[in-house]
Amino acid sequence: MKVHYDIETLPSFRNAVVTIGTFDGVHAGHRQVIDKLKTEARAINGETVIITFHPHPRKVVASTILGIRLINTLDEKLELLDQLGIDHVVVVPFTDAFANQPAEEYVKDFLINRFHPHTLIIGYDHRFGRERKGDYLLLEKMATEMGYNLKEIPKHVLDEISISSTRIREALLEGKIEVADKLLGYEFFFSGTVVHGNKLGRKLGYPTANLHIEDEEKITPGNGIYAVYALPEGYNQRLKGMMSIGFRPTVDGKNRVIEVNIFDFDEEIYDQTLKVFVKSYLRKEEKFNSLEDLVKQIGQDKIESLKVL
Repeated sequence: MKVHYDIETLPSFRNAVVTIGTFDGVHAGHRQVIDKLKTEARAINGETVIITFHPHPRKVVASTILGIRLINTLDEKLELLDQLGIDHVVVVPFTDAFANQPAEEYVKDFLINRFHPHTLIIGYDHRFGRERKGDYLLLEKMATEMGYNLKEIPKHVLDEISISSTRIREALLEGKIEVADKLLGYEFFFSGTVVHGNKLGRKLGYPTANLHIEDEEKITPGNGIYAVYALPEGYNQRLKGMMSIGFRPTVDGKNRVIEVNIFDFDEEIYDQTLKVFVKSYLRKEEKFNSLEDLVKQIGQDKIESLKVL
Protein backbone atom coordinates (compact mmCIF):
# COMPACT_ATOMS: atom_id res chain seq x y z
CA MET A 1 0.00 0.00 0.00
CA LYS A 2 1.25 3.47 -0.85
CA VAL A 3 0.54 6.34 1.52
CA HIS A 4 0.46 9.90 0.18
CA TYR A 5 0.66 12.94 2.44
CA ASP A 6 1.15 15.65 -0.19
CA ILE A 7 -1.88 16.21 -2.40
CA GLU A 8 0.23 18.41 -4.69
CA THR A 9 2.31 15.42 -5.85
CA LEU A 10 -0.20 12.62 -6.26
CA PRO A 11 0.53 10.01 -8.94
CA SER A 12 -1.79 9.16 -11.81
CA PHE A 13 -4.07 6.49 -10.41
CA ARG A 14 -5.21 3.72 -12.76
CA ASN A 15 -9.02 3.68 -13.02
CA ALA A 16 -9.24 5.01 -9.49
CA VAL A 17 -12.09 3.69 -7.36
CA VAL A 18 -12.30 6.23 -4.54
CA THR A 19 -14.02 6.47 -1.20
CA ILE A 20 -13.74 9.13 1.49
CA GLY A 21 -13.94 8.89 5.26
CA THR A 22 -12.21 8.92 8.63
CA PHE A 23 -12.37 5.09 8.94
CA ASP A 24 -11.69 5.29 12.67
CA GLY A 25 -11.40 1.74 13.95
CA VAL A 26 -11.31 0.17 10.46
CA HIS A 27 -13.90 -2.12 12.01
CA ALA A 28 -16.26 -4.73 10.61
CA GLY A 29 -18.73 -2.07 9.41
CA HIS A 30 -16.02 -0.22 7.50
CA ARG A 31 -14.96 -3.47 5.90
CA GLN A 32 -18.24 -3.68 4.02
CA VAL A 33 -17.31 -0.42 2.28
CA ILE A 34 -13.74 -1.62 1.70
CA ASP A 35 -14.99 -4.90 0.21
CA LYS A 36 -17.20 -2.94 -2.19
CA LEU A 37 -14.26 -0.69 -3.08
CA LYS A 38 -12.08 -3.71 -3.90
CA THR A 39 -14.83 -5.47 -5.86
CA GLU A 40 -15.46 -2.40 -8.04
CA ALA A 41 -11.72 -1.95 -8.64
CA ARG A 42 -11.22 -5.59 -9.65
CA ALA A 43 -14.05 -5.33 -12.18
CA ILE A 44 -12.31 -2.53 -14.10
CA ASN A 45 -8.66 -3.39 -13.38
CA GLY A 46 -8.52 -0.28 -11.24
CA GLU A 47 -6.77 0.85 -8.07
CA THR A 48 -8.43 1.35 -4.71
CA VAL A 49 -7.95 4.81 -3.22
CA ILE A 50 -9.06 5.85 0.26
CA ILE A 51 -9.08 9.55 1.11
CA THR A 52 -8.86 10.19 4.83
CA PHE A 53 -8.15 13.26 6.91
CA HIS A 54 -5.75 14.37 9.63
CA PRO A 55 -6.49 15.82 12.09
CA HIS A 56 -10.02 14.55 12.58
CA PRO A 57 -12.42 16.97 10.81
CA ARG A 58 -14.44 17.50 14.00
CA LYS A 59 -11.39 19.14 15.59
CA VAL A 60 -11.51 21.80 12.88
CA VAL A 61 -15.19 22.36 12.13
CA ALA A 62 -16.89 21.74 15.50
CA SER A 63 -17.45 24.80 17.67
CA THR A 64 -16.70 22.87 20.85
CA ILE A 65 -14.65 19.71 21.20
CA LEU A 66 -15.42 17.64 24.26
CA GLY A 67 -12.52 15.22 24.07
CA ILE A 68 -12.55 13.32 20.79
CA ARG A 69 -11.68 9.69 21.55
CA LEU A 70 -10.29 7.86 18.55
CA ILE A 71 -10.11 4.08 18.28
CA ASN A 72 -7.01 4.31 16.07
CA THR A 73 -4.11 6.67 15.74
CA LEU A 74 -3.28 7.58 12.15
CA ASP A 75 -0.42 5.06 12.07
CA GLU A 76 -2.65 2.29 13.41
CA LYS A 77 -5.31 3.08 10.82
CA LEU A 78 -2.77 2.91 8.01
CA GLU A 79 -1.45 -0.40 9.34
CA LEU A 80 -4.95 -1.90 9.31
CA LEU A 81 -5.78 -0.59 5.82
CA ASP A 82 -2.52 -2.03 4.54
CA GLN A 83 -3.49 -5.44 5.93
CA LEU A 84 -6.76 -5.21 3.98
CA GLY A 85 -4.98 -4.81 0.66
CA ILE A 86 -5.79 -1.18 -0.21
CA ASP A 87 -3.63 0.21 -3.01
CA HIS A 88 -3.44 3.89 -1.99
CA VAL A 89 -4.34 5.98 1.05
CA VAL A 90 -4.21 9.75 0.72
CA VAL A 91 -3.95 11.57 4.05
CA VAL A 92 -5.37 15.05 3.48
CA PRO A 93 -4.42 17.81 5.94
CA PHE A 94 -7.79 19.01 7.20
CA THR A 95 -7.69 22.77 7.68
CA ASP A 96 -10.16 25.65 7.84
CA ALA A 97 -9.26 26.55 4.27
CA PHE A 98 -9.94 23.01 3.07
CA ALA A 99 -13.23 22.83 4.97
CA ASN A 100 -14.40 26.16 3.55
CA GLN A 101 -13.94 25.49 -0.16
CA PRO A 102 -17.14 26.07 -2.13
CA ALA A 103 -18.72 22.67 -2.71
CA GLU A 104 -18.40 22.68 -6.52
CA GLU A 105 -14.78 23.79 -6.23
CA TYR A 106 -14.15 20.85 -3.90
CA VAL A 107 -15.52 18.45 -6.52
CA LYS A 108 -13.69 19.97 -9.49
CA ASP A 109 -10.37 21.08 -7.99
CA PHE A 110 -9.94 18.44 -5.32
CA LEU A 111 -11.73 15.25 -6.33
CA ILE A 112 -11.55 15.47 -10.13
CA ASN A 113 -8.31 17.30 -10.86
CA ARG A 114 -6.28 15.43 -8.27
CA PHE A 115 -7.80 11.93 -8.34
CA HIS A 116 -9.49 11.60 -11.75
CA PRO A 117 -11.84 8.99 -10.31
CA HIS A 118 -13.39 6.33 -12.46
CA THR A 119 -15.82 5.57 -9.61
CA LEU A 120 -16.73 7.36 -6.39
CA ILE A 121 -18.25 5.30 -3.58
CA ILE A 122 -19.85 7.74 -1.16
CA GLY A 123 -22.35 7.66 1.68
CA TYR A 124 -25.78 9.10 0.98
CA ASP A 125 -25.21 11.54 3.86
CA HIS A 126 -21.70 12.67 2.85
CA ARG A 127 -21.32 16.44 3.29
CA PHE A 128 -18.49 18.64 2.13
CA GLY A 129 -17.47 22.19 1.29
CA ARG A 130 -18.33 25.52 2.85
CA GLU A 131 -21.17 25.26 5.37
CA ARG A 132 -21.34 21.57 4.40
CA LYS A 133 -23.53 22.48 1.42
CA GLY A 134 -22.09 19.81 -0.84
CA ASP A 135 -23.90 16.48 -0.75
CA TYR A 136 -24.63 13.27 -2.64
CA LEU A 137 -27.14 15.04 -4.88
CA LEU A 138 -24.50 17.52 -6.03
CA LEU A 139 -22.08 14.67 -6.79
CA GLU A 140 -24.87 12.94 -8.72
CA LYS A 141 -25.62 16.12 -10.67
CA MET A 142 -21.95 16.64 -11.61
CA ALA A 143 -21.16 12.99 -12.43
CA THR A 144 -22.02 13.15 -16.14
CA GLU A 145 -20.24 16.45 -16.71
CA MET A 146 -17.11 15.34 -14.81
CA GLY A 147 -17.10 11.80 -16.19
CA TYR A 148 -17.17 9.61 -13.09
CA ASN A 149 -19.46 6.84 -11.89
CA LEU A 150 -21.16 7.32 -8.53
CA LYS A 151 -22.09 4.50 -6.16
CA GLU A 152 -23.98 5.01 -2.95
CA ILE A 153 -23.12 3.48 0.42
CA PRO A 154 -26.62 2.66 1.70
CA LYS A 155 -28.07 4.04 4.90
CA HIS A 156 -28.11 0.73 6.76
CA VAL A 157 -24.35 0.28 6.26
CA LEU A 158 -23.60 3.83 7.43
CA ASP A 159 -25.87 3.36 10.44
CA GLU A 160 -24.04 0.14 11.29
CA ILE A 161 -20.67 1.91 11.04
CA SER A 162 -21.80 4.73 13.33
CA ILE A 163 -23.45 2.42 15.87
CA SER A 164 -20.44 0.07 15.88
CA SER A 165 -17.98 2.92 16.43
CA THR A 166 -19.97 4.16 19.43
CA ARG A 167 -20.38 0.65 20.86
CA ILE A 168 -16.66 -0.08 20.45
CA ARG A 169 -15.70 3.06 22.39
CA GLU A 170 -18.23 2.29 25.12
CA ALA A 171 -17.10 -1.33 25.37
CA LEU A 172 -13.44 -0.34 25.70
CA LEU A 173 -14.16 2.20 28.42
CA GLU A 174 -16.23 -0.42 30.29
CA GLY A 175 -13.51 -3.07 29.97
CA LYS A 176 -15.69 -5.23 27.69
CA ILE A 177 -12.77 -6.23 25.50
CA GLU A 178 -14.40 -9.25 23.91
CA VAL A 179 -17.37 -7.13 22.79
CA ALA A 180 -15.05 -4.51 21.30
CA ASP A 181 -12.96 -7.14 19.51
CA LYS A 182 -16.04 -8.76 17.97
CA LEU A 183 -17.17 -5.41 16.56
CA LEU A 184 -13.66 -4.49 15.42
CA GLY A 185 -12.96 -7.81 13.74
CA TYR A 186 -9.48 -7.85 15.32
CA GLU A 187 -7.81 -7.56 18.74
CA PHE A 188 -7.79 -4.04 20.12
CA PHE A 189 -4.25 -2.73 20.41
CA PHE A 190 -2.31 0.40 21.21
CA SER A 191 1.32 1.46 21.44
CA GLY A 192 3.24 3.59 23.90
CA THR A 193 6.76 4.69 24.70
CA VAL A 194 8.32 3.03 27.75
CA VAL A 195 9.17 5.73 30.30
CA HIS A 196 10.69 5.70 33.77
CA GLY A 197 8.31 5.20 36.69
CA ASN A 198 8.94 4.96 40.43
CA LYS A 199 10.32 1.40 40.10
CA LEU A 200 7.83 0.09 42.70
CA GLY A 201 6.89 -2.88 40.53
CA ARG A 202 10.52 -4.01 40.44
CA LYS A 203 10.74 -3.82 44.26
CA LEU A 204 7.59 -5.94 44.52
CA GLY A 205 8.96 -8.59 42.16
CA TYR A 206 6.81 -7.56 39.18
CA PRO A 207 8.75 -5.03 37.08
CA THR A 208 6.51 -3.02 34.79
CA ALA A 209 6.90 -1.01 31.62
CA ASN A 210 5.24 2.36 32.19
CA LEU A 211 3.72 3.59 28.95
CA HIS A 212 3.32 7.10 27.63
CA ILE A 213 0.87 7.40 24.75
CA GLU A 214 1.79 10.28 22.48
CA ASP A 215 -1.64 10.78 20.91
CA GLU A 216 -3.90 12.16 23.64
CA GLU A 217 -6.98 11.41 21.50
CA LYS A 218 -6.26 7.68 21.39
CA ILE A 219 -8.78 5.76 23.47
CA THR A 220 -7.49 3.32 26.08
CA PRO A 221 -9.51 0.79 28.08
CA GLY A 222 -11.13 1.79 31.34
CA ASN A 223 -9.29 1.46 34.63
CA GLY A 224 -8.60 -2.06 35.79
CA ILE A 225 -6.36 -5.09 35.42
CA TYR A 226 -6.09 -6.87 32.06
CA ALA A 227 -4.49 -9.91 30.49
CA VAL A 228 -2.44 -8.75 27.51
CA TYR A 229 0.07 -9.72 24.88
CA ALA A 230 3.03 -7.36 24.55
CA LEU A 231 5.27 -6.81 21.55
CA PRO A 232 8.47 -4.92 22.38
CA GLU A 233 10.18 -2.95 19.63
CA GLY A 234 12.30 -5.22 17.45
CA TYR A 235 10.52 -8.40 18.52
CA ASN A 236 8.56 -10.54 16.06
CA GLN A 237 6.77 -12.63 18.65
CA ARG A 238 4.21 -11.48 21.18
CA LEU A 239 4.91 -12.07 24.87
CA LYS A 240 2.41 -12.85 27.60
CA GLY A 241 1.73 -10.31 30.30
CA MET A 242 -0.74 -8.34 32.37
CA MET A 243 -1.57 -4.66 32.50
CA SER A 244 -2.79 -2.22 35.12
CA ILE A 245 -4.55 0.99 34.15
CA GLY A 246 -5.49 3.47 36.83
CA PHE A 247 -4.35 5.57 39.78
CA ARG A 248 -2.65 2.89 41.94
CA PRO A 249 -4.78 3.61 45.04
CA THR A 250 -2.72 1.35 47.32
CA VAL A 251 0.24 3.73 46.98
CA ASP A 252 -1.92 6.89 46.76
CA GLY A 253 -1.15 7.50 43.12
CA LYS A 254 -2.17 10.92 41.80
CA ASN A 255 -1.89 10.32 38.05
CA ARG A 256 -3.48 7.74 35.78
CA VAL A 257 -0.79 5.35 34.60
CA ILE A 258 -0.57 2.39 32.24
CA GLU A 259 1.81 -0.34 33.44
CA VAL A 260 2.57 -3.62 31.68
CA ASN A 261 4.26 -6.55 33.39
CA ILE A 262 5.72 -8.86 30.74
CA PHE A 263 6.12 -12.37 32.06
CA ASP A 264 9.63 -13.89 32.16
CA PHE A 265 11.15 -10.75 30.65
CA ASP A 266 13.91 -8.63 32.18
CA GLU A 267 15.33 -6.52 29.36
CA GLU A 268 15.70 -2.73 29.60
CA ILE A 269 13.34 -1.20 27.03
CA TYR A 270 13.19 2.43 28.14
CA ASP A 271 12.45 4.90 25.32
CA GLN A 272 11.36 2.06 23.06
CA THR A 273 7.88 1.45 21.67
CA LEU A 274 5.79 -1.29 23.25
CA LYS A 275 2.72 -2.55 21.39
CA VAL A 276 -0.02 -3.98 23.60
CA PHE A 277 -2.81 -6.30 22.49
CA VAL A 278 -5.54 -6.22 25.13
CA LYS A 279 -7.00 -9.70 25.58
CA SER A 280 -9.33 -9.69 28.58
CA TYR A 281 -10.46 -7.66 31.60
CA LEU A 282 -9.62 -9.40 34.88
CA ARG A 283 -10.81 -7.14 37.70
CA LYS A 284 -11.32 -3.58 38.82
CA GLU A 285 -8.59 -1.48 40.41
CA GLU A 286 -8.59 -1.89 44.20
CA LYS A 287 -6.97 -0.34 47.24
CA PHE A 288 -5.26 -2.92 49.47
CA ASN A 289 -4.41 -2.61 53.16
CA SER A 290 -0.74 -3.36 52.61
CA LEU A 291 1.86 -3.95 49.92
CA GLU A 292 1.92 -7.60 50.99
CA ASP A 293 -1.78 -7.92 50.15
CA LEU A 294 -1.14 -6.17 46.83
CA VAL A 295 1.67 -8.57 45.93
CA LYS A 296 -0.54 -11.54 46.81
CA GLN A 297 -3.27 -10.22 44.47
CA ILE A 298 -0.76 -9.52 41.67
CA GLY A 299 0.34 -13.15 41.92
CA GLN A 300 -3.28 -14.22 41.50
CA ASP A 301 -3.66 -11.81 38.57
CA LYS A 302 -0.73 -13.51 36.84
CA ILE A 303 -2.35 -16.92 37.29
CA GLU A 304 -5.62 -15.63 35.85
CA SER A 305 -3.80 -13.95 32.96
CA LEU A 306 -2.00 -17.15 32.04
CA LYS A 307 -5.33 -18.99 32.03
CA VAL A 308 -6.72 -16.43 29.56
CA LEU A 309 -3.60 -16.29 27.40
